[in-house]
Amino acid sequence: MSILGNSVVRIEDRDLLTGGRPFTADLANSDTLHATFVRSDIAHGRIVGITHPENVHTGASLALPPLVPWPPTPDRYARPLLAIDTVRYVGDPFAVALGETAAEAVDLATQVVADIEPMTAVIDAEQSEEIAYETEPLIDDGVLDEAEIVIEARFVNQKLAPVPMETNSILVVPRKDRAGLDIWVSTQFPWDIRNSVAAALKLEPTSVRVIAPAVGGGFGAKGHTYPEHIVVAALALRLGRSIVWTETRSENLVNMTHARGQIQYVTLGAKRDGSVTGIRVKVIADAGAYPHVGAWLTDYTRLMATGCYRIPRVDFRARSMVTNTAVVGAYRGAGRPEATAYLERVMDLLAAELDIDPVEIRRRNLLEAHSTAHRTPSGAVYDSGNYKASLDKVVELSGYETLRSEQAERRAGGDHRLLGIGVSTYIEVTGNGPSTEYGSVAIEPDGSVILKCGVTSTGQGHQTTYAQIASERLGLPLDLIRLVQSDTELVPRGAGTYGSRSLQLAGSAIDRATEELVEQARRIAADRLEASLADVVVHPGIGVGVIGSPASAITWSDLAPLAVEHDFDQAGRTYPFGAHVSVVEVDSETGAVSIIRHITVDDVGNIINPLLAEGQQHGGIAQGVAQSLWEQMEYDEDGQPRTSSLIDYLVPSAAELPFFETHTMSTPTPLNPLGAKGIGEATTIGATPAIHGAVLDALEPFGVYKLDMPLTPSKIWMAINA
Repeated sequence: MSILGNSVVRIEDRDLLTGGRPFTADLANSDTLHATFVRSDIAHGRIVGITHPENVHTGASLALPPLVPWPPTPDRYARPLLAIDTVRYVGDPFAVALGETAAEAVDLATQVVADIEPMTAVIDAEQSEEIAYETEPLIDDGVLDEAEIVIEARFVNQKLAPVPMETNSILVVPRKDRAGLDIWVSTQFPWDIRNSVAAALKLEPTSVRVIAPAVGGGFGAKGHTYPEHIVVAALALRLGRSIVWTETRSENLVNMTHARGQIQYVTLGAKRDGSVTGIRVKVIADAGAYPHVGAWLTDYTRLMATGCYRIPRVDFRARSMVTNTAVVGAYRGAGRPEATAYLERVMDLLAAELDIDPVEIRRRNLLEAHSTAHRTPSGAVYDSGNYKASLDKVVELSGYETLRSEQAERRAGGDHRLLGIGVSTYIEVTGNGPSTEYGSVAIEPDGSVILKCGVTSTGQGHQTTYAQIASERLGLPLDLIRLVQSDTELVPRGAGTYGSRSLQLAGSAIDRATEELVEQARRIAADRLEASLADVVVHPGIGVGVIGSPASAITWSDLAPLAVEHDFDQAGRTYPFGAHVSVVEVDSETGAVSIIRHITVDDVGNIINPLLAEGQQHGGIAQGVAQSLWEQMEYDEDGQPRTSSLIDYLVPSAAELPFFETHTMSTPTPLNPLGAKGIGEATTIGATPAIHGAVLDALEPFGVYKLDMPLTPSKIWMAINA
């Protein structure tokens, strides 16, 4: 029986749970200096002067080049590593203190006095006059010409904080025997940090080794270099001392890149039979104080502008605006959840306007199933899909008609526990970034196997999944297969982990490398055994030999050393999709929301390990639900964060979440040998609008059809009583 497609318990977890695999902050020793950054407590101001004790460094004293933003963000937004003339958001670092202990560094930081002259702060992207980036528009002035019904709405996709379990952390150790640095850092992309540090410090990239040890979550926010990374590296090199920096949770909430932050004006045109004729979308996005990755994520919103619907005409325009708030970056879904959010809300509004069931309005507009490429009006090329099947399946599994009957009974009986049923159908794009990824396989003299890949695990279970792929082809048990990743000295290249690309690209690279290695082994065995190549096969648990004669097989250790590298090029993106149904109760007397059920059918192509896939579904749903009901980075009119601790920024625990009823379908992609699409972000995209729709469905008797996230009890109570 194949090991692929079967649940295998993660083999990396013992080390993670017992301390056998350390996190970055665990690696500091008694000789390590500790860094504490001094941050602005006003949102916008001119630095008049900074008074500080020894062992505190400023941007002027470091004199380092600014951090250049990722293209296509304009170079004019290059960011000073430490603010020199102007601070631009609360949390903007302008000095760094070094101490022999963490406590000493904090004490020195408190002695820094900055004279900052306040300036006007722009907090609302709609009030900003500075355009950071403008997505190439889709212009169709007649987009609504065929409409008989027009739905107009304004939606807010609020700013979120990523809140990984492990905050940003870096340890830099200068080399004693040769020039260069060894860096341990919590990151999704070691090569980006290596290249950024080397460029800033005028070092050869090969003299900077970056290792990501155990990483406690990333969600996109650890997919790039932060100014603090380069500052710590520069000081370690100058002082010849190892230095460690780990964010506090409060620092993390105001300084790690935020996400989402879109205001959306949507106009939908349709016929009276419910068929959509066109959509016009205007997006105003918050890029934060130093426009970076987040500034151009509106490109993804445009790409997914029509979702999984037949919408023949599109007019889309988006601008990303500079504000005096934290920098906006990538976060689980990165531009795609925002498109699904407005599409699903406006479909619900259309259903209400025409008095058509939300499921039926979707059925009338969903794309037909396809196994070859389908191009949308916004330029997306969907690889394969069966959208109506996922919706039909989730409707059946949820007992949708029974739920509607129960809802009707409650409403007729005047029950204050309002039942709401939300539906969403979604599609997203994965395999983003470069379409190539590195993988290799090597047989060691003892018969064990070493795999290498260019992506970095932040909790996904790469060791287990990639070992399963190699085990399938080599016929060896998982405990003989070891994965090497996240080390720029041991792995020659890699594009990193983001955009749900790890399995489909790195997994396919390992699969192709292993296939080629097996072919090499078969040729060697055929020669040694004087057999026809067609008669030579892999004998599971033994080696390679003639078919039907395992006793004569040459063992893997006798075939060693054998090694193959492969750079897999997918030459395209994959598009997972699915449908969610969420069931909630809203207490009309308090506005409190209880999630009763959440049912999903997610199609991510072929699944290598259903247990790990289910874990990704659970995590994604939790983050999607959290945006709908609880999470929001709030600022007051002066730019002061109102949610700078986990007392105020509400992250749900398991107690606030229901038992997830997760299901899958499989519509394989033709673009890679595994037939796999990305799953890391899919359920976040589907869950958010399902919950949002469920709450508003519960409020329908009160005439409440529009309410922006997060749907807090106070907001719901006020809407009910308005």
